[in-house]
Formats: sequence, C-alpha cells, structure tokens
Amino acid sequence: MNISKGPPKHIEAMDDAMAAVLRSKTGAERLAIAGGMYTDARRMLLSHLRAEHPDWDVKRIEKETARRLSHGAV
Repeated sequence: MNISKGPPKHIEAMDDAMAAVLRSKTGAERLAIAGGMYTDARRMLLSHLRAEHPDWDVKRIEKETARRLSHGAV
C-alpha cells in the first residue's frame, strides 16, 4: 500500500446544509459524532481485513487496523 506523505491532493468541501447542522451541535455532540465515525471505520476495517486475510491471527489484524487508521504512524 502506498500512502503518500504531505498535503492532500484534493480538498473536499462540506455541503452547506451539513455544515449548518454541525454548527448547530455543541462541541461535545460533534466530538461524539467523530468518535462514532472512528468506531464505525475501525469496525468496518477489522471486518474487511478478516475477510481478506482469513489466515491472519487477531493480533495481526488489530495491528494492521491500527497502522491503517494511523496512516502508518504505528
């Protein structure tokens, strides 16, 4: 897998309606949303890696999940 370092090659703009919804949330609510998104992404990645690598043990799957979620910083 090739993860480039440096600035993103593109920036995605948020939809105005979604920006308005998020502005109406408290900081704690926005943090809870972000936490839920992270949890869901981690769960989906774990499931994907289990399906792609049935020969890997739990420790290896969790390590690869952490590496991908940290963009290789682990």
